[in-house]
Amino acid sequence: MEPPPICSIDSLCSNQISSLLSPPSSLLLDQYYHTLLSSTHSSAINVQQDPNFGKGVYAAMPFNEGDLVLNDRIFVGVQHCQNKIDCFVCSFCFRFIGSIELQIGRMLYLQEVNASENHGCNEMEMDSSDEEESSQQCGSGSSSKTKIPLPEGVVESLMNGQLILPYSKEFPLPSPVPCHGGCGEVYYCSASCAEADWESSHSLLCTGERSDPARREALLKFVKHANETNDIFLLAAKAISTTILRYRKLKANNFDEQVKRDKSYDSNNHNFSLLLEAWRPISMGYKRRWWDCVALPEDIDSSDEASFRMQIKELAFKSLQLLKTAIFDKEYCNNLYNDPEFIFVSDLVVASPVEDYFLYIDDLTDPNKEEAEKITQPILDALGEDYSICCQGTAFFALQSCMNHSCCPNAKAFKRDEDRDGQATIIALRSISKGEEITISYVDEDLPYDERQASLADYGFRCRCPKCIEEEP
Repeated sequence: MEPPPICSIDSLCSNQISSLLSPPSSLLLDQYYHTLLSSTHSSAINVQQDPNFGKGVYAAMPFNEGDLVLNDRIFVGVQHCQNKIDCFVCSFCFRFIGSIELQIGRMLYLQEVNASENHGCNEMEMDSSDEEESSQQCGSGSSSKTKIPLPEGVVESLMNGQLILPYSKEFPLPSPVPCHGGCGEVYYCSASCAEADWESSHSLLCTGERSDPARREALLKFVKHANETNDIFLLAAKAISTTILRYRKLKANNFDEQVKRDKSYDSNNHNFSLLLEAWRPISMGYKRRWWDCVALPEDIDSSDEASFRMQIKELAFKSLQLLKTAIFDKEYCNNLYNDPEFIFVSDLVVASPVEDYFLYIDDLTDPNKEEAEKITQPILDALGEDYSICCQGTAFFALQSCMNHSCCPNAKAFKRDEDRDGQATIIALRSISKGEEITISYVDEDLPYDERQASLADYGFRCRCPKCIEEEP
């Protein structure tokens, strides 16, 4: 017997929910992507609908190996919680901010704070085989065995600007701009990024002094739950908040004009039409409900699959209810707060200028290198392997999300030296003809056949590309 739905709104608003989650028509899809491509001046590609494989990205002109195919801006994105310890970035475009000194000093300071907070993990008695596992579970995920602590006061001097590292001026970073709401949780590379993030989503998600105390408390509970379970819920919160704010803007711009034009104006139907329009960017990337498509973990028996998926559904519903309590609005609660969706999300990666800095020092010639390393080598020893940690997160890209997978792709996501923010950069791996579909690999294409197929299970399909057909047992 099928268990009852977790949310009663499933039955109360089934028609509206169905409208929100139904695949867009070919006409709507063509119109949306034509407008999007025109607004981003991406005339080299187009998006087409295939009856068997859904949306796909096709070359509107020939590409040579190494050519830039696409720069795709983030629609919504979040930095992984743990990565915030190691990388200080703009919360809108994900560009590194501050200075080389601040990046290093902040990383060392927060890693030490994090290690102290998790020190209880190491209080238990354990044998040598447990020690390595414990060190991975506690702290920032880096090994302390290869690190040599800095003398007292050096980290503070790096953070407050008293210690200036040699040649760090060669790697200037934008000064941090605080959040408008004063939450102290997010910073930006510019006033324009701060304003854009506030207007697009953060004004609903800010926990600063400008927030209502009750709403702030509810938001903190939501964030805590997301950090303890799955930070994909933070991305979902941004998507919902972005839709709500888009809806409010559409409603404000359309209401007076609609009333003047139509004396038989039906506010309920009109408002839902505006909500559908506000939801459009997300609906274009919607695939399936999250709990229906997440791959079954290896340690879960197939006989327990139904129970596992119900637990995932309950987890998502709890997160959604916490968010609803925090940013409740009766106009949207019966629709947007009901179903956590699965949209095609991608890794968000931005290379670290700290790594570039130490590589620059290493490439110097003596006597400049020897003189610089008197200061930089102890810092590098304190960082250990963490000197090269990049910004990592998850994001929804409107165009990259349309690219289909192949284990023998003709393009790939690749950050060039000049790509210093979170936008997706797609580069041609070989010559691509006009009209040819542009494909990328969602997984490591060098993995064996069985491992590739297992990795692709989260995407809800079994790959039948030429490589997989050839290697299939």
